[in-house]
Amino acid sequence: MANRKDIGLLVLILVVGAVVAFINPRFLSPVNLSNTANLVGLFGIFALAQAFVIISGGIELSVGSIIALLGVVFIDLVAGGAVHWTVAVVIVIALGCLMGLVHGFLIAKVGLQPFVVTLCGLLIYRGVARYYTDDATAGFPFGASFPTLEWLTTGRIYGIPLSLIAFAIAAIIMGTVLHRSVFGRYLYAVGKNQEAARYSGICTPCIVISAYVICCGLTAVAAIYIAMYTRSISPSSHGNFYELYAIAAAVLGGCSLRGGEGSILGVVLGTVLLQVLQNLVNLLGIPSSLNFAVMGSVILIGVLADQQFSKARGLAKRRAFSGAGAPAAGAVAAQERE
Repeated sequence: MANRKDIGLLVLILVVGAVVAFINPRFLSPVNLSNTANLVGLFGIFALAQAFVIISGGIELSVGSIIALLGVVFIDLVAGGAVHWTVAVVIVIALGCLMGLVHGFLIAKVGLQPFVVTLCGLLIYRGVARYYTDDATAGFPFGASFPTLEWLTTGRIYGIPLSLIAFAIAAIIMGTVLHRSVFGRYLYAVGKNQEAARYSGICTPCIVISAYVICCGLTAVAAIYIAMYTRSISPSSHGNFYELYAIAAAVLGGCSLRGGEGSILGVVLGTVLLQVLQNLVNLLGIPSSLNFAVMGSVILIGVLADQQFSKARGLAKRRAFSGAGAPAAGAVAAQERE
């Protein structure tokens, strides 16, 4: 169910979209809308992944490097004919889950900070990807064709990109897990106060590890879609700063970097807004070098808004508590006088 943040974000998307369409009518062209929808699908999958970790109170900084490494592995397995592409998909997703398991274990069991673990992952996976290809570009050979795989990842149904449909399916599944399951309630509890959750009988290490497994598993799915979209991967640059896009989409969608807050609908809307802003930059002829400035500004605004919302909620709770406490105290005093 949509909350005030989600409704406000939807209104903002409509306003920004209307302004961009007014300034440049090409925004509403079928080609532009289709391309934007495709990018929403591609980036939305790993934004959902990042949201799970942020809600748990952690962070995943190695998203871009995971996409680069797993993308290289996937292309090598498929293009080299080592295995059938269905087996390659299973292998890549399994590798992603294994990465998440290692991250979660180091954080939940060894006690390392999420920032440190995932920053090391960012460096390690990028280095391994470059070593794996000898720092060369990995791609499909000329004339190579995989019709079913290409249709499932880059195809369209009635003009709707299948990447967007995959994102919608992932959002529905993850939304059910997060908002309609015991695991989801435990995840919010761990993100809000890990010690309190542990004293309540929740296996906090299991929840944290599961969040990272889900995150890296979904990121592996995104790596496959992005690899098929780009058709070639330069391991030194592929996926650079994708973690910023994921964090920005999650924060815009209402996920608090302190943990314990956020919704799947919010992440979906955050991803849409982010791509609309990127489209705005392109259509208005703003230099692409300012993309990162836009991302940084978006994250800063999202964090500031989250801080203000938290302060307002805290103030409202204190007022409600004091308002409820005053009559109770008056009734006690009256009874004492009687």
